Amino acid sequence: MVPDSIAPPGLPACLAVGFLAAAFPDIDSLLASVSPVAYLTGHRGVTHSLLLLPVWAALLAWLFSGFGRRRGHLKAFFGVCAAAIAVHVAGDWITAFGTMLLAPLSDRRFALSTVFIIDLWFSGIALAGVVACLAFARSRAPALAALAVLCGYVAFSAVQHDRALVVGKTRATALGWSDATVSAVPRPVSPFNWMVVVEYGERYEVAQVNLRRTEPLEAGEDAGFVRRLDAAYLPVAGARWTPATRFGRDDDAREIAQAAWDHPSFEVMRWFYALPALHAIQRTPGQEQCAWFQDLRFVVPARGSLPFRYGLCRADPGAPWQRFERVGEDDRRPF
Repeated sequence: MVPDSIAPPGLPACLAVGFLAAAFPDIDSLLASVSPVAYLTGHRGVTHSLLLLPVWAALLAWLFSGFGRRRGHLKAFFGVCAAAIAVHVAGDWITAFGTMLLAPLSDRRFALSTVFIIDLWFSGIALAGVVACLAFARSRAPALAALAVLCGYVAFSAVQHDRALVVGKTRATALGWSDATVSAVPRPVSPFNWMVVVEYGERYEVAQVNLRRTEPLEAGEDAGFVRRLDAAYLPVAGARWTPATRFGRDDDAREIAQAAWDHPSFEVMRWFYALPALHAIQRTPGQEQCAWFQDLRFVVPARGSLPFRYGLCRADPGAPWQRFERVGEDDRRPF
């Protein structure tokens, strides 16, 4: 009889450990309770690092094996934890938010931007795989099939990403922007929904397109939330290109926006924003000035409020800047 200390773990134990280890990287979400700055700079950082993945896997395996007392569990749990963390990191990497794969050596965010951060199809395939595994618990086939379909879906989305880039490059050519940078950001509901951004210096052209549609999708007043989200994406031939700028077009507005953007207290946002654009310049009769910025990656049509809108305000042109987060369209809170 094999002693408990060296006996290998059973399948239920491995499943439980894998579930907990897969959730582990998002423990950095607790940084939001420290401060918004801590969350932005730390979320998807060291706990999502490929460099530190073996460290986290070893630590979790040690904890789950009773602080290393069950030696037979330690090696098996290490493999399970490493695989679970790797799957989590890969799932974040394919979104547009970005993941610091090389933390703590680098704070660069890597993002494939092939799948929307809350993708109904991706989640549906994963859920169907879980249900199939429960129904056929003695077979590995459902798990392998679900994994294959998920990988196929991500590959299919990557193809659509390339097609969306072609739409942007065509627009850049039409505008005569020979040195433009084109980005394609996945959007909700369908793998054919994309936001295409053409960037030329401080200027942008933005379109919400559906790569498959030939006619606009109608969404009346009684349409559901999902349909209203989906209807915002127009056929490529009928795409509406909307201009945006980093600092605005009016000289006075540009001066305020540039001063806020270059201020040392806005450094964290200059690092975080991938597609920064001016959201609004506010002036009050008391001479208060506010410059609000947003990241075009997170501008989703039909969404009630948009995240990550930050700016600086000052009581008058000679006063010091103060940093705020914009809440809705009419409120703000210190950031």
